[in-house]
Amino acid sequence: MTTPIQTFLNDLHFLDVDRATLVEAVRAKVGEKVPSATEAMKYGGILFSAGVVFCGVFAYRNHVSVEFAKGAHIADPHGFLEGGGKHRRHLKLRSLADIEAKRLAHYLELALAAARQADPQ
Repeated sequence: MTTPIQTFLNDLHFLDVDRATLVEAVRAKVGEKVPSATEAMKYGGILFSAGVVFCGVFAYRNHVSVEFAKGAHIADPHGFLEGGGKHRRHLKLRSLADIEAKRLAHYLELALAAARQADPQ
């Protein structure tokens, strides 16, 4: 039986191999940095939780966005976070190189800490 996440990835791969590869690379980085993270399809993307939802990955026409649920509470000394909403911030990724260049691994750790602080268990 195909899961909703696998269906999403299959469809994305059919539409745009580069964006599908980028989404899969983000998933791998989340799994590496937060091994306890679980995934769920919601809002047209994949949400990641580790006790609390801390981020999600969404594919758009020209980029992939990693959305941080409590991103407004993350210190951003590198200036890569975008958005000006009350809670969320995001990283726009246009290539596999952006994962390292925009320090995704570091932001994942910060996003998880911010989400846990905002919603202590």
